[in-house]
Parts: sequence; C-alpha cells; structure tokens
Amino acid sequence: MSQAVPPLLSVRPSRALVDEKFSVLVENLPPGCPVTIRSLYQSEDKDFWEAYGHYVSNHKGTVSVSEDISLGGTYTGKEAMGLLWSMRPIPGSRKGLRLRKKDTCAPMLVTISVYSGHGDVRDQAPLASALVERWHVAPGVQRIEITEKGVRGTLFLPPGPGPFPAMLDLWGGGGGLQEYRAALLACRGFASLALEYLKSNDTKPKGLDMKYFETAFEIIRSHPQVIPDRVGIIGLCFGTLMTLSLAAECPTIKPRCIVCISNIHSKSNENTIQEFPQEIPEKYNKIHMMEDVVVWRDMGLAVLEVGHPKVKVGNIDCPMLLINGTDDQNWPTVEVASDIIKTMREAGKESLVTRLDYPDAGHLIEPPFSPHFRAANFMLHGTKKKVMMLWGGKTKPHADAQEDSWKKILSFLQLHLYGAPSLKANL
Repeated sequence: MSQAVPPLLSVRPSRALVDEKFSVLVENLPPGCPVTIRSLYQSEDKDFWEAYGHYVSNHKGTVSVSEDISLGGTYTGKEAMGLLWSMRPIPGSRKGLRLRKKDTCAPMLVTISVYSGHGDVRDQAPLASALVERWHVAPGVQRIEITEKGVRGTLFLPPGPGPFPAMLDLWGGGGGLQEYRAALLACRGFASLALEYLKSNDTKPKGLDMKYFETAFEIIRSHPQVIPDRVGIIGLCFGTLMTLSLAAECPTIKPRCIVCISNIHSKSNENTIQEFPQEIPEKYNKIHMMEDVVVWRDMGLAVLEVGHPKVKVGNIDCPMLLINGTDDQNWPTVEVASDIIKTMREAGKESLVTRLDYPDAGHLIEPPFSPHFRAANFMLHGTKKKVMMLWGGKTKPHADAQEDSWKKILSFLQLHLYGAPSLKANL
C-alpha cells in the first residue's frame, strides 16, 4: 500500500467504561481495499487475547466497524463491539482460559490495528494502530477494602456525596473475590459490596454461616453514604442460591430487590447451605463428559426431579429479576426459573417476578462486551482438582444476552432502588 497519505485509524472514545460502546474508523485507504481490523489484549495473567474482522473499504477509502459488515474473522456482520466480545486466546495459548479483570483500578489496554489483506496478519506490521483504555471505575468512584467483623470484601461508592442505594454482589462457586461487576454498578449510581464468601484455596468446605452474610448486609446498609432501606442483592450461579436464601430465609435481611443470573435453588439439605458434596449421591450422579469437558446440567435436572430440598422462595416479598440462557450446560437454570415462578404463583406473588430467558446464551452471563467462554477451567471448591467445565452458549447470542441483560438489570435497579428521579446519583 503505497499511497502518499498513510491510513489513519481512530477509536472514539479512546477511554471509556467497559460497558460503553466505541466506534472504530479507518480512513485514507484505497477504495475497495481488503483489510483486517484486529484487537489485541494482554491479560494480567500474561495471556494474549485477540479478535478480528475482515472488511473492504468503501468508495471513499474508509471502513467503519460500527457501520460496515465484517466478511469473516472472529465475528461477521455489522458488529460495533465485535472486537471485544469475540475475543479469544491467540493460537498456542493455554487451554481453558477465562478473561476476568483482577485490578479494577487499572484499565484494560486494548490495541486496535488495521492490516492489509484478509489472511493471517499476526506477523505483519500494522498499517495503523490505536490504544484504547477500558475502565471498570469512573472518575470519583471510591474503592474501599472491607475487613471489619470478619467480613472479606470490597465496597465501591459512586461519585458524589450520596446517600445512594446499594447492592450486595455475590459471585459463584469458584470462590475468591471478584470486583468488576460491583465496580461497574458503582459507576451507574449504586454503592456495591463485592463479597468473598468462598475462598478459592479452601480445601475444607463447610456449611456457610448465614451470620456472615447478615454482617455483610448490615455493613453496607449502615454505611453513611447508603440509603438503608434501599439495598438489593445480585448473584450469579451459586451466588443465586445465596441470594434466594438470604431473601427467603434470613429474617434480619430484607432486600429491596434481588437479581439472580443463572439460577440455582437446591440446597444440600434443609438446614445448611453449601456447595454440592464431593461424593455425589448415586441418584444425582448424572455428571457426564461432552466435548471433552464436564457437564453438570443433567445432575441439576436429577436434583429437580427427585424433590431435593429447595430454598423456600415463596417467602420472598421483594421484586426479583431472573436471568438465564437457554443453552446453559452447567445447570438447568431455565427449568429452575420455571420452578421458582410456579412456587411464587402458588404463594400469590408471581407479580414480583421478572423473567428473562436468552436463546442460545450460556451460563456465564457477565457485563456487556465480555468475551464468551463456552468452556473454561474450573477449580472444584473444597478440592485442588481442576476440571474443564462446559458453560454453554453460542458466541453471538451470548454477547447479545450480556448486552441486553445489563441494560435490563440497570433499569430494574433504577426502578426498585431509586424509584424516583430525585434520588438519582450525580455521575
């Protein structure tokens, strides 16, 4: 490519929150020129992730990722954010990787480049490049480590004096402290406490102490920048079991609303809440292998069929949002949602439930533009055994589900935690 004016690549905005869209524009190309636009990111674990689309410049010599069609690559069609949600590890990477941001106060630095042609461009020099910053915290968001009263977590406060409505954020059975969703919620006006309740290196699991969650809920509820009667709970996977249990069976916790993503409502027994035992009873032992990975879905169906102890969801008196993917291979979450709604109907409370089922989405429904992981490494809690877990989902429908569900979550929280425009945080 030897024209006098070199190609120009621009990304706007070049600095944004991870749930915000950007536009990528390439100019000064020859008309009808085949090019590849590629994103590249090195994770905190030093693994490289990429996405790319194949384009042809128009009669003006430009390519707009948000307006033009990708003819091939990791995504096809008109996809403004395909360079993020279709990211995958580069060839030769370790197997079973999952991209999760650890340091929420540092941006994701993504390089967007344009290359000549539609072939393998990894060893080519780019025609032009731009560096993009993707942030989980907005200016003014406060990050506060919580270690009081035995509670382990991180509190994020929105900009401004408050007080704000708040969320208790519970992740799944992989354990550890995951902050990135709570950080984003704070950017959107909700004080959020990301709670660690399963240590990722705990090799001796035991029943979870409800007092721990009561203490965590009270810490956020009593914070001077939180509106005490406007606190909700959000959970994913095993975190939904905890969310439902706290709302239904803990008399001191009265959430204003709850959000459950990829629902679980079966307990190990009537009196304790914990992960399923490592020695699975024969009547539930329906775990099998598919695509060389572990599938738990049929075990979940067996648990549903035999009338295993469940959370008494009919006791819940607050609005709940249930979000599930129809291709969830980890747990029968759509069937669980139906069972929850049946119980709520019998209790005369069906009007409290909002349900979102996303076709061909999998288990790990995360904030928008996060890469999709059909399968990934998973450390079985209470052991040092690592397995490859099948989560399910197809990349494009799953990406659509993440984008749409995040908008619906924020609207749900706005309705039930703010309720009136006068309470809206000043971002």
